[in-house]
Amino acid sequence: MTRRLAQVAKKVGVSEATVSRVLNGKQGVSEATRQSVLTALDVLGYERPTQLRGERARLVGLVLPELQNPIFPAFAEVIGSALAQQGLTPVLCTQTKGGVSEADYVDLLLQQQVSGVVFAGGLFAQADAPHDHYRLLAERQIPVVLMNASIAGLDFPCVACDDAVAVEQSWRHLESLGHERIGLVLGPADHMPSRRRLKAAEQAAGGSLGDEFIERSMFSLEGGQAAATRLLERGATGIVCASDPLALGAVRAARRLGLRVPQDVSVVGYDDSAFMTCTEPPLTTVRQPIEAMGRAAVELLILQIQGSDVPHSELLFDPELVVRGSTAQPSGVTGAAK
Repeated sequence: MTRRLAQVAKKVGVSEATVSRVLNGKQGVSEATRQSVLTALDVLGYERPTQLRGERARLVGLVLPELQNPIFPAFAEVIGSALAQQGLTPVLCTQTKGGVSEADYVDLLLQQQVSGVVFAGGLFAQADAPHDHYRLLAERQIPVVLMNASIAGLDFPCVACDDAVAVEQSWRHLESLGHERIGLVLGPADHMPSRRRLKAAEQAAGGSLGDEFIERSMFSLEGGQAAATRLLERGATGIVCASDPLALGAVRAARRLGLRVPQDVSVVGYDDSAFMTCTEPPLTTVRQPIEAMGRAAVELLILQIQGSDVPHSELLFDPELVVRGSTAQPSGVTGAAK
């Protein structure tokens, strides 16, 4: 703090006491001097105090990993609406392959003097990804909320759907239909939600799950198709997927192999994102409570912006299994509970 006062005072040509008065919002400083001090803060890369950020303090960064998965635009709509109701404007930052990185977006948001940042998915959920930009936000004391499970050591409030419950619901559903060879399509090995889902699947299976029924993939339809193809070739009759696009890829894989969904293969997705009722067959999936989660994330952010202490822990929401037409008894099985 003392170093900052000295640098700003030298830049503007005023005393450290004058800089301190400006930063603390006290009277006795001309408007011209006050603006010069604030400009110097910006030039030197220091964060303005929240109460002095002016209109720019009404901006909130909303960082999404992609827009192709319909769940992320859905979260953006809920969060954006909730922010608008609080008089805040979201700054949408969407990553693209080969484009602006998450760290670059954080730098841009800091330059805009945003009041806070919501990450609706991102590198914080990957153990092997770079995380320095999150630590920079913590050092600058910028309010942050994470949506999804995060790695250990990132001390931010987190809102997430209970991955373990989601897998248990999917697994028990397929078992109740008579499926005994159930495969799992997950994200990368360092992806924390996928680690949770694997652990839950192993528990649901009554112990360790054979490697032949575990496949990892990028979160895309094409990735889901490739992973599901390998599972089906090993004899899986039911497939639990970590996202709806992965599940749609699994349906495509079954058809390319001449199998019928759900008569030969049952597929369960995750998210209950838009248009899953319009697929053929309509997708059985696990619904995230998007509205409740998005509003909770904004509430946690607002409390931080207002200076209130909030638990830097995880707020878990229960998912809901939505049974549609992509799951059924496997061929030749009779008498299974429906």
